[in-house]
Amino acid sequence: MSLKTCDLSDANEDKVAICEPMFQDFGGNIMFHGEIRTLKIFEDNTLVRQLVSEPGEGKVLVVDGGGSKRCALLGGNLAVLAAKNGWAGILIYGCIRDSEEIAAEKLGVKALGKHPKKTPKNGVGEIDVPVSFAGVRFVPGQFLYADEDGVLVSETALH
Repeated sequence: MSLKTCDLSDANEDKVAICEPMFQDFGGNIMFHGEIRTLKIFEDNTLVRQLVSEPGEGKVLVVDGGGSKRCALLGGNLAVLAAKNGWAGILIYGCIRDSEEIAAEKLGVKALGKHPKKTPKNGVGEIDVPVSFAGVRFVPGQFLYADEDGVLVSETALH
């Protein structure tokens, strides 16, 4: 079976949650999927750096940035690090910067938009806790599937 979100949605209608359409594509890979890890942060990307510095093992980092559009939670350097460390993608309820650099990486990145300002570095936030945005609850260990048509989440891996 295809891993396209439309096909997965049709075949698993009662098993998936679908995000409200608010995300733009920024990474070099438009289609990505993997097991979810989460971050709950606000206008501080210290923990983003911490997680993308670890082996990603094909996982997807879901970042609840509170929907802030006042600074960027991911930039080119962190995208390079994430791709190098084997992350499949990053979904950000917030903004990115260095969009050209991010587009050059073999990494899926979806976010609300772009902002040139970097974040302060206070190290505040929570790792691997359930987060909710875009009408969906994201729990570490669930699976995320994303492409040009949207983002969906499943309790188990879909094929």
